[in-house]
Amino acid sequence: MSIDPSSRIDPSAVIEDGVTIGPWCIVGPEVSIGAGSVIESHVVIRSHTRIGKNNRFFQFSSIGEDPSDKKFEGEEAWLDIGDNNVFREGVTLHRGTGFGGGLTKIGNDNLLMPYVHIAHDCVVGNNTVFANNAGLSGHVEVDDWAILGGYAGVNQFVKIGAHAMVGGVTHIGQDVPAYMLVSGQPAAVRSINTVGLSRRGFSDEAIKDLRTAFKVLYKRGLSLNEALEELRGMLACCPEVAALIASIESSAKGIQR
Repeated sequence: MSIDPSSRIDPSAVIEDGVTIGPWCIVGPEVSIGAGSVIESHVVIRSHTRIGKNNRFFQFSSIGEDPSDKKFEGEEAWLDIGDNNVFREGVTLHRGTGFGGGLTKIGNDNLLMPYVHIAHDCVVGNNTVFANNAGLSGHVEVDDWAILGGYAGVNQFVKIGAHAMVGGVTHIGQDVPAYMLVSGQPAAVRSINTVGLSRRGFSDEAIKDLRTAFKVLYKRGLSLNEALEELRGMLACCPEVAALIASIESSAKGIQR
């Protein structure tokens, strides 16, 4: 463990072996930092934050800060961060609220580029990428392997499905189903995230079937219920469609369509 003498660490903080804390950092009360994590200079970890192993926080990040929500009245609320994440310069992660369940959660192996903001009560899965200045409003869910382009903005209570991609400078006001690529102003679903799926090892046959699923959902003029029935009929030949169906059926705000 290496802590620069200029940094201030609250006595209640739990710092595991192998953690490096650079100059001019502040680690507040009820914070734990897992082994192998690196806290660069001028990082603030406000309070009530649990950080897993091998995370790296670049300079001027603000982690575990009070939520920007008028309903927050100082109640106990937490930020949980998994393992092997990278938070670049100026990233801001806020704790949850009592109204929203009291927890903001970040999974494993995520990359948050400079000035990304994750607001209160959000849940981010694993292996996601947030490009510069992307932002989540409160209560947003982002599933595994999703990508948000630079300056993308997501409204409150929206869900971004697994393997989906949101293009840069795109405003998302409704749920994005799994595998879909959304971009533009106004936002529109353009296709499936073919490049991302190929990079992640999806077979050519699976990608072809998911293209067909996209056409069923967006190109054939079917009602949502009619499209879902056709998608369920594809499960035998393309089990990957199950994630798409689940993301549609779990939507509370309605999908981007």
